[in-house]
Amino acid sequence: MFNGLKEKGIFVSRQMNLKEHIFIAFGLLLYAGAWKAFLLPHHITGGGVTGIGALLYYATGIPVSITYFSINAILLIVAIKTVGIKFSIRTIYGVVVLTFFFTVLPQAEVGTFVGKNEDFMACVLGGLLSGAGIGVVFLYNGSSGGTDIIAKIVNKNRNITLGRILLYCDVIIISSSYFLKDGNVESIVYGLTMLAVATIAVDMVINGVRQSVQFFIFSKEYEQIANRINLEVHRGVTILDGMGWYSKEPVKVITVIARKNESIRIFRIVKDVDPNAFISQSSVIGVYGEGFDVIKGK
Repeated sequence: MFNGLKEKGIFVSRQMNLKEHIFIAFGLLLYAGAWKAFLLPHHITGGGVTGIGALLYYATGIPVSITYFSINAILLIVAIKTVGIKFSIRTIYGVVVLTFFFTVLPQAEVGTFVGKNEDFMACVLGGLLSGAGIGVVFLYNGSSGGTDIIAKIVNKNRNITLGRILLYCDVIIISSSYFLKDGNVESIVYGLTMLAVATIAVDMVINGVRQSVQFFIFSKEYEQIANRINLEVHRGVTILDGMGWYSKEPVKVITVIARKNESIRIFRIVKDVDPNAFISQSSVIGVYGEGFDVIKGK
């Protein structure tokens, strides 16, 4: 019996790992597609090692894939020695997959997706697509390498937050576009705009999926509602004892915490069982534990 449960657990674990790797690859495909379709054709510089690769591409014509892989290879060797192999395994996968996409995806000509003079539109669309891609990668615990590695190394040895390190690196890289042959203040503005849009897109993807809600449900049919939420939505339910202050009668209160995209199913269950039930729904910032986000000590 225990061997069967163990084998089932291993199968589920492998299935989850496969699912994570597929979604990480999909996110990296979106990211590479944003660069090839919008940013590189319009000479827009972004942050990270990809931004460095873009600068060299604009200046010398060296493909972004070569620069990206070369810099990351060096950073990964340093990271394995300083941070450890655990952080580096997923990063290696991300670097290899993204290098592959940068190599095989054809670069669009200027004006293919937006007008030739629509640099701002290319900047916004490229930022949205690349940010969404990185958001998917982060959502499934992946990494695209680059300045993530630098931030991790610096954070281990200095009391500087990861976000601040990444911001400093990105601003320096984008500002360097001023020194290109056709560089100007406008190119820096486009790069910073792209960075801002990408950051918003990352937050939208991550927070949109992870956003949770809390329900307080008052109903005489609490047992039936609780059972159906357990069986159909697969969420835990807690029954609280309360008292109506006006009526002075005892009441049962159903408490449920669920993902926002599961709320419509809970509403349908309550309406089906007891259309006269009283429901309170509120947004929850941060839910940790089984079925939600992992508790992080640091």
